[in-house]
Amino acid sequence: MKIAIVGAGITGVTTAYELASDGHEVTVFEQHSAAAEEASFATAGLLAPHLTNPWALPGFGPALRLMGAHATLRLAGGWSRANLVWLRRWRQAARTRSAPAAALERLAQYSLARLQALASQHELDIEGSEGRLLLLRTEQERAQLQPALDILREAGVAWQEMDADAARRTEPGLSPESPLAAAIHLPAAAAGNCRLLAQQLRQGLQGAHVEFAFNTRVERIGTSPLALSLQGEPQVRRFDAVVLCAGLASAAPALGLRLPMAAVYGYSVSAPLREATHAPRGSIVDVAQQIAITRLGQRVRIAGGAELAGAGAAHHTPTLQRLYRTLNDWFPGGAQLSSGLQVWRGARPLLPDGAPVVGPGSAPGVWINTGHGAGGWALACGCARALADLIAQREPEVSLDGLGLRTF
Repeated sequence: MKIAIVGAGITGVTTAYELASDGHEVTVFEQHSAAAEEASFATAGLLAPHLTNPWALPGFGPALRLMGAHATLRLAGGWSRANLVWLRRWRQAARTRSAPAAALERLAQYSLARLQALASQHELDIEGSEGRLLLLRTEQERAQLQPALDILREAGVAWQEMDADAARRTEPGLSPESPLAAAIHLPAAAAGNCRLLAQQLRQGLQGAHVEFAFNTRVERIGTSPLALSLQGEPQVRRFDAVVLCAGLASAAPALGLRLPMAAVYGYSVSAPLREATHAPRGSIVDVAQQIAITRLGQRVRIAGGAELAGAGAAHHTPTLQRLYRTLNDWFPGGAQLSSGLQVWRGARPLLPDGAPVVGPGSAPGVWINTGHGAGGWALACGCARALADLIAQREPEVSLDGLGLRTF
């Protein structure tokens, strides 16, 4: 089939790879000049297990706080009606646990296996690391984390609770001065560089049944017949199928999809490695702060913060200071913070229940793979393979129950 993909983030590029592998002729349309320029640009880097990622699902980890210096979510866009409606839906999802958490974790595990197979087959280096510690400063944090740990066990994910001394033996760079009550060790957890994989796949796909049309904005999807209207082109382009992988832009009315998707912006700081023995070996999550610290090759990336705001909002200095402070709390001297920093603010396209939409759209020939929130990197390869199977009218190897179009 001749298939169009809208969006060249990690979701769009992995979907293009899987569809091309099935023999389809694929064109990827991207409004920016390169792949992975928006939500995939500088993510925390955390792969499976998914439920340990900050903001993986509503209701896991510390309670939602909207006010004060330690707010977990900032309403930087103000108390607008849209923000309040989305928050109400998000709180409802947290109370009912409506998101298919166990199914998402199994999807993340499947996605990791698919990514590892892909990287091995094509000899790709994603600056990967293994092992993760969830750092707990208090017993209360341990209790808040218990629902996620129960689901991990149900999904077959191995984890071990350890005391502070054992945690510091596992991650020798951890500061002995910072208060640490306990930690959860996930030995099989993985991390890697999302944007690096997207760029490597894009380079490998160019010309192999896949065309990338950068600096190209899709203005409308016509369904009778199925065609794309592109900015600056008088004639439409016809396709046998269209896959929406454009994150927030996927929900634009002109593309025919209406979803209560919010831009929950987060921050990351990527710093050159200074002293390997003082830096993390794998990935770390400070549960109370909802901040991840990840080793990516010769860099350390600190990621966290959450705010409902617009794309052009100024960087929030207190949030960035909290990232630096958390890194210095746990790994003083591990990263070079005086020069060579990459500071990024990017959106997590998030639905109220935290789960993506993967499957057929409301119009024949239109398919959806969007709304992954904080899990775009962790779920990308699995969602792409499953969607390609659905398009080919095959039963996916992993269940997508609860991940189709739904009401909120």
